[in-house]
Amino acid sequence: MRDFAAAALLSLALATPAFAQQAPLAPGTGPRHAIAMHGDIKYPADYRNFAHVNPNAPKGGDVRFHAIGTFDSLNPWIIRGTATGLVGLTVETLMVSSDDEPFTMYCLICRTVETPADRSWVEFELRAEARFHDGSAIEPEDVIWTFETLKAKGRPFYRSYYGDVVRVEKTGPRKVRFVFRNGENRELALIVGQAPVLARKWWEGRDFERPLTEAPLGSGPYRIENFELGRSMTLRRVADHWARDLPPNRGRYNFDTLRYDWYRDAQVAHEAFLAGAYDLKVENTARQWATGYETDALRAGLFRKLEIPETRVAGMQGFVMNSRRKPFDDRRVRQALAHAFDFEWSNKNLFFDAYVRTRSYFDNSELAARGLPQGEELEILNRLRDRVPAEVFTTEYNPPRSDGTPQNRAGLREATRILREAGWRVADGKLVDASGRQMSFEFLLPQGQTAFERILTPFIQNLERLGIAARIRPVDVAQFQNRVDDFDFDVILTTFGQSESPGNEQRDYWSSVKADQKASRNYAGIKDPAIDELVELLIAAPDRASLVQRVRALDRVLQWGHWVIPNWYVAVDRVAAWDRFGWPETNAKNGFDWTSWWVDPQRDANLRARRPR
Repeated sequence: MRDFAAAALLSLALATPAFAQQAPLAPGTGPRHAIAMHGDIKYPADYRNFAHVNPNAPKGGDVRFHAIGTFDSLNPWIIRGTATGLVGLTVETLMVSSDDEPFTMYCLICRTVETPADRSWVEFELRAEARFHDGSAIEPEDVIWTFETLKAKGRPFYRSYYGDVVRVEKTGPRKVRFVFRNGENRELALIVGQAPVLARKWWEGRDFERPLTEAPLGSGPYRIENFELGRSMTLRRVADHWARDLPPNRGRYNFDTLRYDWYRDAQVAHEAFLAGAYDLKVENTARQWATGYETDALRAGLFRKLEIPETRVAGMQGFVMNSRRKPFDDRRVRQALAHAFDFEWSNKNLFFDAYVRTRSYFDNSELAARGLPQGEELEILNRLRDRVPAEVFTTEYNPPRSDGTPQNRAGLREATRILREAGWRVADGKLVDASGRQMSFEFLLPQGQTAFERILTPFIQNLERLGIAARIRPVDVAQFQNRVDDFDFDVILTTFGQSESPGNEQRDYWSSVKADQKASRNYAGIKDPAIDELVELLIAAPDRASLVQRVRALDRVLQWGHWVIPNWYVAVDRVAAWDRFGWPETNAKNGFDWTSWWVDPQRDANLRARRPR
């Protein structure tokens, strides 16, 4: 799948009318311009641009954004420091994905890609014109050095991603080949194409494992013009960028400068948008979207509220319980606590009925497990019957549902029943274990996320009715990240991003080997051989149909593990934008992507003339 750690650097994309699909290319037919995980390649070798852009979009304009928190490093590829992902805008990759296919990669730094039918290796021929910002050529040695450095010194998920790569070798003046352990990991040929290519000569004499406080040499559409650690950054478009007219980039990266300012508090950042301090804001809070923009500027049309439809896989946002700690090592306790969270009441009273309850780790897609297992999925699960929860075979999973009344009596009664079965009892109004110790835990939040405190308060009140002592622990952003990396928390709210083509990243989410590996994304601490087996089966899926069945099997077992108290999702991107922009006519399935927007000169002039001074 796409690397969501890297994909978070950018928003998702809009679309214009698509090309007709071409016949699939058989694997092993020689060098080509693209490679698909399964099935067809949408865009032919002579394509001019992706369908979700305006290839004639004008360049220009200085655009302002915001970020929450802080940063003290310009190296996002390592654990140490609090890095900004904006550095990703300065670095190109071997290949890029389109946003209107499940998982297809198109050449960017590479001119061609080749892999045999068994996908035991993949070879890239680099473009002769590929350059770093100082004019030096991007060479196979840069690709090899980057791969080896990320695997040895980068964030832990790189070792998961690249674990089945046996070696990387230069096979020609501009060719580099990745050789794989076997042909079962079909995704590897695409994954290695996602990697950034760093300038090895620039990094010579610098310690890659230390936080970086200078702008690294890049090759991407933007370069860092200036920055103040923890406060601001300005990136400038590279006017003579070597890849500006290549099909994957045509119609994208249209703004001349990007100015980012960091805010410590989300509400302060919102007030700054209303005051015109920055131009675009993606809104993630339903209440804010419903009531927080009603200003004279909105009524006058100086800025707009846009709801951009998207049909991407919703993934799983939820309250993640750390099973490395008691009482969350007991599945029954995790199940009981889910009954204390009243989504129906929250949706009505806090969210303006804006959300749909999440029930799957792959919601809003064909990958989600529904009903009872059948066909290939059932065959897979039958092999694990004695090692997975019995409900996997007998009951469709759905999160607890209430009648929306304030007391949630039915939910709390069910929670009490399950907790009693797990050995807990109420004494003097406190829920205690056999030793008389009260159940207590904290929700760890980064400071500034006041919207989540509002959501957690009624949840905590329900927990108190059960006799549980729960509290919110806000910490600064850097401390929050350090504690999460060290698994030093009871419960956090987080999201497991997913794509239409799940693969190697699932190891980092769920595999036993990752449960104790610092900075992995196995936040729940899952150590389950059955889940390990399902993850490996998923990665080895030979075709799309089999992939779907294997993902559903994994989803179903995760659901019944009660690792997460599911939250919610909405199938639109909510974007507030001062009225100076243009964007493509037709939406792509993945929704909003500022990189395909542009500053409209007429709108921009009109806004300047009408804006209060």
